[in-house]
Amino acid sequence: MLENVLQKQKVMRRVLLSLLPIFLFAGYLYGFRLLILAAVVFPAGFLCEFLFEKFTRKKNATEAVFVTCSLYLLSLPPDLPWWIALIGIVFAVMVGKEIFGGFGRNIFNPAIAGRLFIYITFPAFMTEGWISAGNFGIDAVTLATPLHELRMGSGIDLIPMITGIRPGSFGESQIILILLAGIYLIATKSASWITMLSTILSGILLTFVLDLLNVPVAQGTLPALLSGSFLFVAVFMATDPVTSPKKPLAQMLFGIIVGGTTVLIRSFSLFTEGTGFGVFLGNTFASLLDEITGKRKKK
Repeated sequence: MLENVLQKQKVMRRVLLSLLPIFLFAGYLYGFRLLILAAVVFPAGFLCEFLFEKFTRKKNATEAVFVTCSLYLLSLPPDLPWWIALIGIVFAVMVGKEIFGGFGRNIFNPAIAGRLFIYITFPAFMTEGWISAGNFGIDAVTLATPLHELRMGSGIDLIPMITGIRPGSFGESQIILILLAGIYLIATKSASWITMLSTILSGILLTFVLDLLNVPVAQGTLPALLSGSFLFVAVFMATDPVTSPKKPLAQMLFGIIVGGTTVLIRSFSLFTEGTGFGVFLGNTFASLLDEITGKRKKK
């Protein structure tokens, strides 16, 4: 019965499995807030793809749509109104994916496209929806995220950064679970370790250089690595097999673009977070990187 409405994809299922512990931890941190937005995002995302595919290409929806919904949901502020989450996921699936021809043809990561759309369209909601984490989000109070504190020049405690009990988007703070998920995805060949590692190392290196040169806007290397959604994006979004390069050298250059752009936007722009822009820019050049790093045919 399920096969009549959904195309099975083993790789996408592994990604969903790797996200499950992060979802459970996010449920502990924010409880009903996560459930409310999940009840909006997943049905809306699936229906958008299912109906579009059925009426245009006579095909079924793919399991990839649940990966898009999961990554999009986990990237949202916990206090975001449900109607903004709805607008974002509709944009992600319809504009970020379906108008390009569906799965395997989209240029940009759909989850990133949806989040950037509402990030730019509703900046106040997307930058002020941070609340204290823990105890299912009950009696939560509004707090600044560690990334905001770093931007203001304040010091941060690294212990909450490692344990994940700190303000942020639903899925960005669970550093240990994110790293374990990355190991699982690499071990099962579901994600490129080159893309993952080059993204992380390039971000670390550029942050360290700016800090070493005492650039006024520079952030501490370790706090910057652990704060925001940098690791979450490096593990799950930069490694999207559809919108990232296929050749090893291209993957390395792609990771450098994502990591470097993220640090530059975090440091010098008006935007506090730059990971989405980093992936978006990397997606723009992904096909070109594969082309210029490929073996030239002998004449």
